[in-house]
Amino acid sequence: MNFSSVNDTVIIIGNQRDNFSTAVTKNVIITALCISINYINGTLVYTFRKHQIFYTNPRYILFIHLVINDMTQLALSTLLFIISYTLHTISVSLCLILLITTILTTLNTPLNLASMAVECYVAICIPLRHGQICIVRNTYILIGMIWIASGFSILPDLFILLATEPLHFFHSKVLCSRDFVFRSSYSVKKRDASHIVCLVLVWVTLFYTYFKILFAAKEATVDIRKARNTILLHGFQLLLCMLTYVRPMFAQGLLYFFPKEYRAIRFACYIMIQILPRFVSPIVYGLRDLTFRRHTRRHLLCKVSVKNHSVNVPIKHEA
Repeated sequence: MNFSSVNDTVIIIGNQRDNFSTAVTKNVIITALCISINYINGTLVYTFRKHQIFYTNPRYILFIHLVINDMTQLALSTLLFIISYTLHTISVSLCLILLITTILTTLNTPLNLASMAVECYVAICIPLRHGQICIVRNTYILIGMIWIASGFSILPDLFILLATEPLHFFHSKVLCSRDFVFRSSYSVKKRDASHIVCLVLVWVTLFYTYFKILFAAKEATVDIRKARNTILLHGFQLLLCMLTYVRPMFAQGLLYFFPKEYRAIRFACYIMIQILPRFVSPIVYGLRDLTFRRHTRRHLLCKVSVKNHSVNVPIKHEA
C-alpha cells in the first residue's frame, strides 16, 4: 500500500477510493468541524479586537496570533482535503501557494507554543523584569521571528524544487501533496532534520519552563498552579502537533492492526492531526482565562447587550 500526504495528512494513492456517499459525508463532517472551530476562533479574534485590555497585553497577543495561525491552517488544510476528493489534481503553481502557506502555519504552531511558555515563565519566575522583557513591541518582533524561522525551514524546499524539476513540471497538474510536489530526496532529508531540531528545541523549552514554574515557590499559589496547568496544556497540544511529523509511522501502525480499514484510518488521521490540535487552542486561553471568557461569552452566543434608554413618557395631566 503506497502512502503519501496531502498537507501532512494520510492519503491513499491508487484506484481504491471512497464511494460518492461516503466521500460526501466525510467532506461535510470536515467542513462542519472547520466552520465550527473557526467560528469559535473568529469570536475570540473579534473579542480581542474589541477590548483594549487584550491587544496591549503580550500574553493575549501571542495567543491571538496562535488562533489566527490555526484558523488559516485549518481553512487551507480543509480546502486541500476537499480538493483531493473533488478536483483530485490542480496546477502546480496554485498548489505551491496553498502548500507553502499551510506548511508555514503548521510550523508556526510549536514555535508559538514555546513562546507562550516562555512568557508564563517570565511572569511567574522573574516578575520584576516581566514589564521590561514582555512588552508589545518585543512581542511583535518575536512573532516576526517565528515566521522567519518557519520560512527558513520551507524555503530550501522551494529552491531545491526550482533547481531539480524541469520547466514543464510547473505547468502540469499534480495531486496537491507535499510528497508529490517536494519529492526530492534532499527535501525529505532536510524536512526530517528540521522537524527533529524544532521539536527538540520546543520540548526543551517547555520542560525547562514547566519545572522552573513548578519549583518557583514551595507553596504554590493559584497563579502558579494556573501557569503550570497552562504549560501542561501546551505540552498536550504539542503532542498532537507531533503527530504531523510521525504521520507515516502512525498510519502504518494502525494499518498493521486494521489492514482493511485504510479509508477509516485516513479519515481518523486527518481528524487527529489537523482538526484536534486546532480545537485545543481556544480552550487553553480563550475558555480557561477568566478575563477572556467573560468578554467572549456574549459574542460567542451572539448576545447583544442593550443599553437602557430613557423614554420620554407624556405627562398625564389631571383635569
